[in-house]
Amino acid sequence: MTENIMIPPHWRKNIYLFLTGQFLSGITSMIVQYSIIWYLTKATGSATILSFATLVGMIPMVLLSPFVGPFVDRLNKKTILIVTDIIVAIFALILAVSGTLADEFPLWLVFVSLFMRAVAQTFQMPIIQSILPTMVPEEELTKVNGQLGMVQSANFIIAPALGAFLFTIMPMNLLIMLDVLGAFLGVGLLIFVTIPRIVSEGEKIHLLADTKFGLKKLMENKGLWYITIIGAVFMLIFMPAASLYPLMTMNYFGGTVGQAGLVEVIYAVGMLAGGAVIGVFGNWKDRMKPIFFAYFVIGLTIGASGLLPGTNRGFMLFIILNAIAGFATPYFNTLLMTMIQQSYEPKYLGRVLGVLNSLMSITGPVGLIMAGPLADNIGVEKMFLIAGIGTLLCGILNYLIPAARNYDKELQKRLKKRHNKEEIAEENLLGRIDE
Repeated sequence: MTENIMIPPHWRKNIYLFLTGQFLSGITSMIVQYSIIWYLTKATGSATILSFATLVGMIPMVLLSPFVGPFVDRLNKKTILIVTDIIVAIFALILAVSGTLADEFPLWLVFVSLFMRAVAQTFQMPIIQSILPTMVPEEELTKVNGQLGMVQSANFIIAPALGAFLFTIMPMNLLIMLDVLGAFLGVGLLIFVTIPRIVSEGEKIHLLADTKFGLKKLMENKGLWYITIIGAVFMLIFMPAASLYPLMTMNYFGGTVGQAGLVEVIYAVGMLAGGAVIGVFGNWKDRMKPIFFAYFVIGLTIGASGLLPGTNRGFMLFIILNAIAGFATPYFNTLLMTMIQQSYEPKYLGRVLGVLNSLMSITGPVGLIMAGPLADNIGVEKMFLIAGIGTLLCGILNYLIPAARNYDKELQKRLKKRHNKEEIAEENLLGRIDE
Protein backbone atom coordinates (compact mmCIF):
# COMPACT_ATOMS: atom_id res chain seq x y z
CA MET A 1 0.00 0.00 0.00
CA THR A 2 1.48 3.31 -1.06
CA GLU A 3 -1.62 5.47 -1.56
CA ASN A 4 -1.90 8.17 1.12
CA ILE A 5 -5.30 7.99 2.82
CA MET A 6 -6.31 10.60 5.39
CA ILE A 7 -7.56 8.55 8.35
CA PRO A 8 -10.36 10.52 10.08
CA PRO A 9 -9.03 12.14 13.30
CA HIS A 10 -12.05 10.78 15.18
CA TRP A 11 -11.48 7.33 13.70
CA ARG A 12 -12.35 5.34 16.85
CA LYS A 13 -15.76 6.99 17.23
CA ASN A 14 -16.29 6.67 13.47
CA ILE A 15 -15.45 2.95 13.26
CA TYR A 16 -17.51 2.08 16.35
CA LEU A 17 -20.51 3.91 14.90
CA PHE A 18 -20.01 1.87 11.72
CA LEU A 19 -19.71 -1.40 13.69
CA THR A 20 -22.88 -0.56 15.65
CA GLY A 21 -24.80 -0.05 12.39
CA GLN A 22 -23.45 -3.36 11.07
CA PHE A 23 -24.56 -5.11 14.26
CA LEU A 24 -28.12 -3.72 14.19
CA SER A 25 -28.75 -4.32 10.49
CA GLY A 26 -26.93 -7.66 10.60
CA ILE A 27 -28.81 -9.13 13.56
CA THR A 28 -32.29 -8.40 12.19
CA SER A 29 -31.30 -9.78 8.79
CA MET A 30 -29.87 -12.95 10.34
CA ILE A 31 -32.94 -13.52 12.51
CA VAL A 32 -35.03 -13.51 9.34
CA GLN A 33 -32.46 -15.69 7.53
CA TYR A 34 -32.51 -18.35 10.26
CA SER A 35 -36.29 -18.22 10.44
CA ILE A 36 -36.53 -18.89 6.70
CA ILE A 37 -34.15 -21.88 7.01
CA TRP A 38 -36.14 -23.29 9.95
CA TYR A 39 -39.37 -22.70 8.05
CA LEU A 40 -37.97 -24.74 5.14
CA THR A 41 -36.66 -27.43 7.52
CA LYS A 42 -40.00 -27.79 9.27
CA ALA A 43 -42.09 -27.55 6.09
CA THR A 44 -40.05 -29.98 3.95
CA GLY A 45 -37.53 -31.88 6.13
CA SER A 46 -35.48 -32.30 2.97
CA ALA A 47 -31.69 -32.08 2.76
CA THR A 48 -32.06 -31.31 -0.95
CA ILE A 49 -34.28 -28.27 -0.28
CA LEU A 50 -31.89 -26.97 2.42
CA SER A 51 -28.89 -27.44 0.14
CA PHE A 52 -30.73 -25.66 -2.69
CA ALA A 53 -31.57 -22.75 -0.36
CA THR A 54 -27.88 -22.43 0.55
CA LEU A 55 -26.95 -22.76 -3.13
CA VAL A 56 -29.30 -19.90 -4.08
CA GLY A 57 -27.55 -17.80 -1.44
CA MET A 58 -24.11 -18.54 -2.92
CA ILE A 59 -24.71 -18.17 -6.66
CA PRO A 60 -24.54 -14.33 -6.71
CA MET A 61 -21.21 -14.37 -4.86
CA VAL A 62 -19.77 -16.73 -7.47
CA LEU A 63 -21.20 -15.13 -10.61
CA LEU A 64 -21.32 -11.44 -9.70
CA SER A 65 -18.42 -11.00 -7.29
CA PRO A 66 -15.65 -10.61 -9.94
CA PHE A 67 -17.68 -7.82 -11.60
CA VAL A 68 -18.60 -6.08 -8.33
CA GLY A 69 -14.99 -5.03 -7.63
CA PRO A 70 -14.86 -2.25 -10.26
CA PHE A 71 -18.05 -0.70 -8.80
CA VAL A 72 -16.58 -0.91 -5.28
CA ASP A 73 -13.40 0.92 -6.39
CA ARG A 74 -15.12 3.55 -8.54
CA LEU A 75 -18.51 4.37 -6.94
CA ASN A 76 -19.42 6.00 -3.61
CA LYS A 77 -19.25 3.18 -1.08
CA LYS A 78 -21.72 4.65 1.40
CA THR A 79 -24.33 5.02 -1.36
CA ILE A 80 -23.94 1.37 -2.43
CA LEU A 81 -24.35 0.17 1.19
CA ILE A 82 -27.52 2.26 1.64
CA VAL A 83 -29.09 1.23 -1.70
CA THR A 84 -28.47 -2.51 -1.15
CA ASP A 85 -29.96 -2.34 2.36
CA ILE A 86 -33.10 -0.70 0.95
CA ILE A 87 -33.42 -3.34 -1.82
CA VAL A 88 -33.26 -6.18 0.74
CA ALA A 89 -35.96 -4.43 2.81
CA ILE A 90 -38.24 -4.11 -0.25
CA PHE A 91 -38.02 -7.84 -1.04
CA ALA A 92 -38.60 -8.69 2.63
CA LEU A 93 -41.75 -6.55 2.50
CA ILE A 94 -42.97 -8.38 -0.65
CA LEU A 95 -42.37 -11.78 1.00
CA ALA A 96 -44.16 -10.71 4.19
CA VAL A 97 -47.20 -9.45 2.24
CA SER A 98 -47.40 -12.69 0.21
CA GLY A 99 -47.32 -14.71 3.44
CA THR A 100 -50.16 -12.58 4.80
CA LEU A 101 -52.36 -13.04 1.73
CA ALA A 102 -51.72 -16.80 1.33
CA ASP A 103 -51.75 -19.79 3.70
CA GLU A 104 -48.15 -20.69 2.86
CA PHE A 105 -45.12 -18.87 1.50
CA PRO A 106 -44.55 -19.81 -2.15
CA LEU A 107 -41.22 -21.64 -2.28
CA TRP A 108 -40.18 -19.79 -5.43
CA LEU A 109 -40.65 -16.43 -3.69
CA VAL A 110 -38.68 -17.61 -0.65
CA PHE A 111 -35.80 -18.53 -2.98
CA VAL A 112 -36.07 -15.19 -4.83
CA SER A 113 -35.85 -13.38 -1.47
CA LEU A 114 -32.78 -15.42 -0.48
CA PHE A 115 -31.23 -14.69 -3.88
CA MET A 116 -31.70 -10.90 -3.52
CA ARG A 117 -30.21 -10.99 -0.02
CA ALA A 118 -27.18 -12.74 -1.50
CA VAL A 119 -26.89 -10.14 -4.30
CA ALA A 120 -26.87 -7.36 -1.70
CA GLN A 121 -24.26 -9.20 0.37
CA THR A 122 -22.11 -9.69 -2.74
CA PHE A 123 -21.83 -5.90 -2.99
CA GLN A 124 -21.61 -5.21 0.74
CA MET A 125 -18.91 -7.72 1.65
CA PRO A 126 -16.06 -6.33 -0.51
CA ILE A 127 -17.10 -2.76 0.39
CA ILE A 128 -16.78 -3.44 4.13
CA GLN A 129 -13.53 -5.35 3.55
CA SER A 130 -12.04 -2.56 1.42
CA ILE A 131 -13.06 0.48 3.51
CA LEU A 132 -11.54 -0.69 6.81
CA PRO A 133 -7.95 0.12 5.73
CA THR A 134 -9.12 3.68 4.91
CA MET A 135 -10.94 4.14 8.23
CA VAL A 136 -8.34 2.93 10.76
CA PRO A 137 -4.53 3.23 11.12
CA GLU A 138 -2.65 0.28 9.62
CA GLU A 139 -1.21 -0.83 12.97
CA GLU A 140 -4.77 -1.20 14.32
CA LEU A 141 -6.12 -3.07 11.29
CA THR A 142 -5.82 -6.64 12.61
CA LYS A 143 -7.48 -5.68 15.89
CA VAL A 144 -10.34 -3.82 14.18
CA ASN A 145 -10.89 -6.78 11.84
CA GLY A 146 -11.08 -8.90 14.99
CA GLN A 147 -13.64 -6.51 16.45
CA LEU A 148 -15.68 -6.67 13.23
CA GLY A 149 -15.51 -10.44 13.58
CA MET A 150 -16.79 -10.09 17.15
CA VAL A 151 -19.75 -8.04 15.89
CA GLN A 152 -20.55 -10.71 13.31
CA SER A 153 -20.14 -13.44 15.95
CA ALA A 154 -22.46 -11.58 18.33
CA ASN A 155 -25.04 -11.61 15.52
CA PHE A 156 -24.54 -15.38 15.19
CA ILE A 157 -25.03 -15.79 18.95
CA ILE A 158 -28.16 -13.69 19.36
CA ALA A 159 -29.87 -14.32 16.01
CA PRO A 160 -30.38 -18.13 16.16
CA ALA A 161 -31.69 -18.08 19.75
CA LEU A 162 -33.90 -15.04 19.21
CA GLY A 163 -34.95 -16.34 15.79
CA ALA A 164 -35.93 -19.75 17.21
CA PHE A 165 -37.90 -18.08 20.03
CA LEU A 166 -39.69 -15.63 17.72
CA PHE A 167 -40.32 -18.44 15.18
CA THR A 168 -42.39 -20.29 17.81
CA ILE A 169 -44.45 -17.28 19.00
CA MET A 170 -44.82 -15.01 15.94
CA PRO A 171 -46.38 -15.45 12.53
CA MET A 172 -43.65 -15.80 9.91
CA ASN A 173 -44.92 -12.82 7.90
CA LEU A 174 -44.43 -10.47 10.89
CA LEU A 175 -41.03 -11.97 11.65
CA ILE A 176 -39.83 -11.15 8.14
CA MET A 177 -40.70 -7.49 8.74
CA LEU A 178 -37.70 -7.30 11.09
CA ASP A 179 -35.61 -6.97 7.94
CA VAL A 180 -37.30 -3.64 7.19
CA LEU A 181 -36.57 -2.42 10.72
CA GLY A 182 -32.92 -3.51 10.41
CA ALA A 183 -32.48 -1.66 7.13
CA PHE A 184 -33.97 1.51 8.67
CA LEU A 185 -31.56 1.34 11.66
CA GLY A 186 -28.51 0.44 9.55
CA VAL A 187 -29.07 3.19 6.98
CA GLY A 188 -29.85 5.74 9.72
CA LEU A 189 -26.50 5.19 11.45
CA LEU A 190 -24.52 4.88 8.22
CA ILE A 191 -25.48 8.44 7.26
CA PHE A 192 -23.31 9.71 10.14
CA VAL A 193 -20.26 7.53 9.30
CA THR A 194 -17.27 9.12 7.51
CA ILE A 195 -15.87 6.91 4.73
CA PRO A 196 -12.76 8.52 3.14
CA ARG A 197 -12.70 8.85 -0.64
CA ILE A 198 -9.97 7.04 -2.60
CA VAL A 199 -8.25 8.23 -5.78
CA SER A 200 -10.05 5.75 -8.05
CA GLU A 201 -13.52 6.92 -6.91
CA GLY A 202 -15.39 8.57 -9.78
CA GLU A 203 -13.23 7.07 -12.55
CA LYS A 204 -14.90 5.38 -15.52
CA ILE A 205 -15.72 1.69 -15.10
CA HIS A 206 -14.37 -0.79 -17.67
CA LEU A 207 -16.10 -3.93 -16.39
CA LEU A 208 -14.22 -6.77 -18.13
CA ALA A 209 -10.86 -4.99 -18.18
CA ASP A 210 -11.15 -4.09 -14.47
CA THR A 211 -12.13 -7.65 -13.55
CA LYS A 212 -9.20 -9.03 -15.55
CA PHE A 213 -6.91 -6.53 -13.80
CA GLY A 214 -8.09 -7.74 -10.37
CA LEU A 215 -7.36 -11.36 -11.33
CA LYS A 216 -3.92 -10.37 -12.67
CA LYS A 217 -3.08 -8.54 -9.42
CA LEU A 218 -4.08 -11.57 -7.37
CA MET A 219 -2.18 -14.09 -9.52
CA GLU A 220 0.99 -11.97 -9.39
CA ASN A 221 0.99 -12.42 -5.63
CA LYS A 222 2.00 -16.10 -5.66
CA GLY A 223 1.65 -16.91 -1.96
CA LEU A 224 -1.79 -15.35 -1.71
CA TRP A 225 -2.83 -17.02 -4.98
CA TYR A 226 -1.98 -20.48 -3.60
CA ILE A 227 -3.79 -19.71 -0.31
CA THR A 228 -6.88 -18.66 -2.33
CA ILE A 229 -6.93 -21.81 -4.48
CA ILE A 230 -6.59 -24.06 -1.43
CA GLY A 231 -9.33 -22.02 0.26
CA ALA A 232 -11.57 -22.74 -2.75
CA VAL A 233 -10.94 -26.49 -2.34
CA PHE A 234 -11.73 -26.15 1.37
CA MET A 235 -15.08 -24.54 0.48
CA LEU A 236 -15.88 -27.40 -1.92
CA ILE A 237 -15.40 -29.91 0.89
CA PHE A 238 -16.75 -27.94 3.85
CA MET A 239 -19.89 -26.18 2.54
CA PRO A 240 -22.02 -29.33 2.11
CA ALA A 241 -21.70 -30.10 5.83
CA ALA A 242 -22.17 -26.43 6.82
CA SER A 243 -25.53 -26.31 4.99
CA LEU A 244 -26.80 -29.39 6.84
CA TYR A 245 -26.45 -28.26 10.47
CA PRO A 246 -30.24 -28.04 11.07
CA LEU A 247 -30.75 -31.58 9.71
CA MET A 248 -27.80 -32.92 11.75
CA THR A 249 -29.49 -31.67 14.93
CA MET A 250 -33.13 -32.39 14.07
CA ASN A 251 -32.88 -35.64 12.06
CA TYR A 252 -29.67 -37.36 13.20
CA PHE A 253 -29.83 -36.37 16.90
CA GLY A 254 -33.65 -36.13 16.95
CA GLY A 255 -33.54 -32.57 18.27
CA THR A 256 -35.88 -29.58 18.02
CA VAL A 257 -35.72 -26.21 16.27
CA GLY A 258 -34.60 -24.73 19.60
CA GLN A 259 -31.71 -27.21 19.85
CA ALA A 260 -30.73 -26.45 16.24
CA GLY A 261 -30.59 -22.80 17.25
CA LEU A 262 -28.52 -23.72 20.33
CA VAL A 263 -25.85 -25.36 18.16
CA GLU A 264 -25.59 -22.20 16.06
CA VAL A 265 -25.35 -20.07 19.21
CA ILE A 266 -22.60 -22.24 20.73
CA TYR A 267 -20.59 -22.12 17.51
CA ALA A 268 -20.94 -18.35 17.48
CA VAL A 269 -19.93 -18.06 21.17
CA GLY A 270 -16.72 -19.83 20.18
CA MET A 271 -16.29 -17.39 17.28
CA LEU A 272 -16.85 -14.45 19.63
CA ALA A 273 -14.16 -15.76 22.00
CA GLY A 274 -11.72 -16.27 19.12
CA GLY A 275 -12.50 -12.83 17.72
CA ALA A 276 -12.00 -11.28 21.18
CA VAL A 277 -8.50 -12.79 21.41
CA ILE A 278 -7.66 -11.34 17.97
CA GLY A 279 -9.29 -8.00 18.84
CA VAL A 280 -7.16 -7.63 21.97
CA PHE A 281 -3.91 -9.45 21.15
CA GLY A 282 -4.02 -9.42 17.33
CA ASN A 283 -0.44 -8.46 16.46
CA TRP A 284 1.23 -11.74 15.52
CA LYS A 285 4.59 -11.63 13.73
CA ASP A 286 3.55 -14.58 11.55
CA ARG A 287 -0.23 -14.78 11.07
CA MET A 288 0.00 -17.94 8.95
CA LYS A 289 0.65 -19.98 12.13
CA PRO A 290 -2.79 -19.20 13.63
CA ILE A 291 -4.32 -19.93 10.20
CA PHE A 292 -2.75 -23.41 10.21
CA PHE A 293 -4.03 -23.83 13.78
CA ALA A 294 -7.53 -23.01 12.50
CA TYR A 295 -7.36 -25.61 9.69
CA PHE A 296 -6.19 -28.27 12.19
CA VAL A 297 -8.80 -27.55 14.89
CA ILE A 298 -11.75 -27.16 12.48
CA GLY A 299 -10.76 -30.36 10.66
CA LEU A 300 -10.53 -32.41 13.87
CA THR A 301 -13.73 -31.10 15.48
CA ILE A 302 -15.96 -31.23 12.40
CA GLY A 303 -14.60 -34.68 11.44
CA ALA A 304 -15.16 -36.01 14.98
CA SER A 305 -18.75 -34.69 14.85
CA GLY A 306 -19.44 -37.20 12.08
CA LEU A 307 -18.37 -40.10 14.32
CA LEU A 308 -20.71 -39.29 17.21
CA PRO A 309 -23.66 -41.58 18.07
CA GLY A 310 -27.13 -40.15 17.43
CA THR A 311 -27.95 -39.99 21.14
CA ASN A 312 -28.39 -37.24 23.75
CA ARG A 313 -24.79 -37.81 24.88
CA GLY A 314 -23.68 -37.57 21.25
CA PHE A 315 -25.55 -34.28 20.90
CA MET A 316 -23.83 -32.84 24.00
CA LEU A 317 -20.43 -33.77 22.53
CA PHE A 318 -21.54 -32.22 19.21
CA ILE A 319 -22.18 -28.93 21.04
CA ILE A 320 -18.72 -29.01 22.69
CA LEU A 321 -16.94 -29.78 19.41
CA ASN A 322 -18.75 -26.92 17.70
CA ALA A 323 -17.72 -24.48 20.44
CA ILE A 324 -14.08 -25.42 19.77
CA ALA A 325 -14.53 -25.20 15.98
CA GLY A 326 -16.15 -21.78 16.44
CA PHE A 327 -13.18 -20.53 18.47
CA ALA A 328 -10.80 -21.46 15.63
CA THR A 329 -12.87 -19.97 12.79
CA PRO A 330 -11.92 -16.25 13.18
CA TYR A 331 -8.21 -17.10 13.02
CA PHE A 332 -8.68 -18.14 9.41
CA ASN A 333 -11.17 -15.51 8.26
CA THR A 334 -9.95 -12.41 10.10
CA LEU A 335 -6.19 -12.85 9.78
CA LEU A 336 -6.35 -13.77 6.09
CA MET A 337 -8.52 -10.72 5.36
CA THR A 338 -6.09 -8.41 7.18
CA MET A 339 -3.18 -9.75 5.15
CA ILE A 340 -5.12 -9.18 1.93
CA GLN A 341 -5.98 -5.61 2.97
CA GLN A 342 -2.31 -4.89 3.67
CA SER A 343 -1.15 -6.45 0.39
CA TYR A 344 -2.84 -3.99 -1.98
CA GLU A 345 -3.42 -0.26 -2.32
CA PRO A 346 -7.00 0.85 -1.47
CA LYS A 347 -7.62 1.93 -5.09
CA TYR A 348 -7.13 -1.71 -6.26
CA LEU A 349 -8.59 -3.53 -3.26
CA GLY A 350 -12.22 -3.75 -4.45
CA ARG A 351 -11.23 -5.39 -7.74
CA VAL A 352 -8.89 -7.87 -6.04
CA LEU A 353 -11.44 -8.73 -3.34
CA GLY A 354 -14.17 -9.20 -5.93
CA VAL A 355 -12.12 -11.84 -7.75
CA LEU A 356 -10.86 -13.41 -4.51
CA ASN A 357 -14.36 -13.69 -2.97
CA SER A 358 -15.61 -15.32 -6.17
CA LEU A 359 -12.78 -17.86 -6.26
CA MET A 360 -13.26 -18.68 -2.56
CA SER A 361 -16.99 -19.23 -3.19
CA ILE A 362 -17.07 -20.81 -6.64
CA THR A 363 -16.57 -24.39 -5.49
CA GLY A 364 -19.19 -24.15 -2.72
CA PRO A 365 -22.19 -24.50 -5.04
CA VAL A 366 -20.60 -27.55 -6.69
CA GLY A 367 -20.38 -29.21 -3.29
CA LEU A 368 -23.91 -28.14 -2.39
CA ILE A 369 -25.37 -29.63 -5.56
CA MET A 370 -24.00 -33.01 -4.40
CA ALA A 371 -24.71 -32.42 -0.69
CA GLY A 372 -28.47 -33.01 -0.56
CA PRO A 373 -28.70 -36.23 -2.56
CA LEU A 374 -25.47 -37.56 -1.01
CA ALA A 375 -26.63 -36.81 2.56
CA ASP A 376 -30.02 -38.41 1.86
CA ASN A 377 -28.19 -41.56 0.69
CA ILE A 378 -25.19 -41.98 3.04
CA GLY A 379 -26.43 -40.03 6.09
CA VAL A 380 -25.89 -36.44 7.11
CA GLU A 381 -23.25 -37.40 9.73
CA LYS A 382 -20.97 -38.84 7.02
CA MET A 383 -20.89 -35.41 5.36
CA PHE A 384 -19.31 -34.01 8.54
CA LEU A 385 -16.66 -36.74 8.58
CA ILE A 386 -15.78 -36.05 4.93
CA ALA A 387 -15.60 -32.29 5.63
CA GLY A 388 -13.27 -32.80 8.59
CA ILE A 389 -10.81 -35.02 6.71
CA GLY A 390 -10.82 -32.66 3.72
CA THR A 391 -10.15 -29.62 5.95
CA LEU A 392 -7.10 -31.32 7.50
CA LEU A 393 -5.73 -32.17 4.05
CA CYS A 394 -6.18 -28.54 2.91
CA GLY A 395 -4.26 -27.31 5.96
CA ILE A 396 -1.42 -29.75 5.30
CA LEU A 397 -1.23 -28.76 1.62
CA ASN A 398 -1.12 -25.07 2.56
CA TYR A 399 1.77 -25.75 4.94
CA LEU A 400 3.74 -27.75 2.35
CA ILE A 401 3.83 -24.85 -0.16
CA PRO A 402 6.66 -22.47 0.91
CA ALA A 403 5.16 -19.36 -0.77
CA ALA A 404 1.92 -19.89 1.18
CA ARG A 405 3.58 -20.94 4.44
CA ASN A 406 5.90 -17.92 4.50
CA TYR A 407 3.48 -15.38 3.03
CA ASP A 408 2.98 -13.26 6.12
CA LYS A 409 6.69 -13.21 6.98
CA GLU A 410 7.44 -11.75 3.53
CA LEU A 411 4.50 -9.34 3.78
CA GLN A 412 5.70 -8.05 7.17
CA LYS A 413 9.17 -7.44 5.69
CA ARG A 414 7.66 -5.41 2.82
CA LEU A 415 5.49 -3.38 5.20
CA LYS A 416 8.46 -2.65 7.48
CA LYS A 417 10.59 -1.56 4.52
CA ARG A 418 7.81 0.74 3.31
CA HIS A 419 7.38 2.27 6.75
CA ASN A 420 11.12 2.94 6.93
CA LYS A 421 11.05 4.69 3.54
CA GLU A 422 8.07 6.80 4.60
CA GLU A 423 9.82 7.83 7.83
CA ILE A 424 12.98 8.82 5.92
CA ALA A 425 10.91 10.79 3.38
CA GLU A 426 9.07 12.56 6.23
CA GLU A 427 12.37 13.42 7.97
CA ASN A 428 13.82 14.80 4.71
CA LEU A 429 10.69 16.90 4.16
CA LEU A 430 10.85 18.30 7.69
CA GLY A 431 14.57 19.00 7.20
CA ARG A 432 13.88 21.01 4.03
CA ILE A 433 11.11 22.93 5.80
CA ASP A 434 13.47 23.81 8.67
CA GLU A 435 16.07 25.08 6.18
